[in-house]
Amino acid sequence: MSQRKDNYRAALQRGEDVSAPRSSAKVTTVQNRYFRVTFEVEPDLQGDLTRWVGRPVTSVVLAGTAVLRTLAATLGRVSRPGG
Repeated sequence: MSQRKDNYRAALQRGEDVSAPRSSAKVTTVQNRYFRVTFEVEPDLQGDLTRWVGRPVTSVVLAGTAVLRTLAATLGRVSRPGG
Protein backbone atom coordinates (compact mmCIF):
# COMPACT_ATOMS: atom_id res chain seq x y z
CA MET A 1 0.00 0.00 0.00
CA SER A 2 2.76 2.47 0.85
CA GLN A 3 4.55 1.65 -2.42
CA ARG A 4 1.37 2.54 -4.31
CA LYS A 5 1.16 5.85 -2.43
CA ASP A 6 4.83 6.56 -3.14
CA ASN A 7 4.36 5.81 -6.84
CA TYR A 8 1.29 8.04 -6.95
CA ARG A 9 3.08 10.92 -5.21
CA ALA A 10 6.09 10.54 -7.48
CA ALA A 11 3.84 10.64 -10.54
CA LEU A 12 2.17 13.80 -9.28
CA GLN A 13 5.49 15.54 -8.65
CA ARG A 14 6.97 14.56 -11.98
CA GLY A 15 6.89 17.12 -14.69
CA GLU A 16 7.19 16.37 -18.37
CA ASP A 17 9.61 13.46 -18.62
CA VAL A 18 11.82 14.35 -21.57
CA SER A 19 13.89 11.16 -21.34
CA ALA A 20 10.89 8.90 -21.98
CA PRO A 21 9.93 8.38 -25.61
CA ARG A 22 6.62 10.04 -26.39
CA SER A 23 3.93 8.13 -28.18
CA SER A 24 1.67 9.86 -30.64
CA ALA A 25 -0.94 10.36 -27.91
CA LYS A 26 -2.95 13.56 -27.95
CA VAL A 27 -2.42 15.61 -24.81
CA THR A 28 -4.75 18.41 -23.70
CA THR A 29 -4.34 20.44 -20.54
CA VAL A 30 -7.20 22.35 -18.94
CA GLN A 31 -6.23 24.68 -16.14
CA ASN A 32 -7.49 27.60 -14.14
CA ARG A 33 -6.42 29.37 -10.99
CA TYR A 34 -7.10 26.44 -8.67
CA PHE A 35 -6.35 23.25 -10.55
CA ARG A 36 -4.85 21.74 -13.68
CA VAL A 37 -6.10 18.61 -15.43
CA THR A 38 -4.20 16.88 -18.21
CA PHE A 39 -5.96 14.49 -20.56
CA GLU A 40 -3.86 12.07 -22.55
CA VAL A 41 -5.71 10.13 -25.22
CA GLU A 42 -4.10 7.08 -26.73
CA PRO A 43 -4.24 6.71 -30.52
CA ASP A 44 -5.91 3.30 -30.18
CA LEU A 45 -8.91 4.91 -28.47
CA GLN A 46 -10.60 5.71 -31.77
CA GLY A 47 -10.57 2.05 -32.79
CA ASP A 48 -11.84 1.01 -29.37
CA LEU A 49 -14.67 3.54 -29.49
CA THR A 50 -15.63 2.40 -32.96
CA ARG A 51 -15.85 -1.21 -31.75
CA TRP A 52 -17.79 -0.33 -28.58
CA VAL A 53 -20.19 2.20 -30.06
CA GLY A 54 -20.51 0.96 -33.64
CA ARG A 55 -23.14 -1.71 -33.11
CA PRO A 56 -25.48 0.29 -30.82
CA VAL A 57 -25.36 3.31 -33.14
CA THR A 58 -26.00 1.13 -36.17
CA SER A 59 -28.95 -0.51 -34.39
CA VAL A 60 -30.47 2.86 -33.51
CA VAL A 61 -30.06 4.12 -37.08
CA LEU A 62 -31.66 0.99 -38.54
CA ALA A 63 -34.55 1.16 -36.06
CA GLY A 64 -35.09 4.84 -36.81
CA THR A 65 -35.06 4.15 -40.54
CA ALA A 66 -37.65 1.39 -40.12
CA VAL A 67 -39.89 3.66 -38.04
CA LEU A 68 -39.64 6.50 -40.54
CA ARG A 69 -40.38 4.21 -43.48
CA THR A 70 -43.42 2.77 -41.70
CA LEU A 71 -44.61 6.25 -40.77
CA ALA A 72 -44.16 7.53 -44.34
CA ALA A 73 -46.00 4.52 -45.76
CA THR A 74 -48.84 4.95 -43.28
CA LEU A 75 -49.17 8.67 -43.97
CA GLY A 76 -49.10 8.00 -47.70
CA ARG A 77 -52.14 5.73 -47.41
CA VAL A 78 -54.22 8.06 -45.25
CA SER A 79 -56.62 10.09 -47.34
CA ARG A 80 -56.37 13.80 -46.84
CA PRO A 81 -59.49 15.64 -45.71
CA GLY A 82 -61.16 17.56 -48.51
CA GLY A 83 -59.16 15.70 -51.11
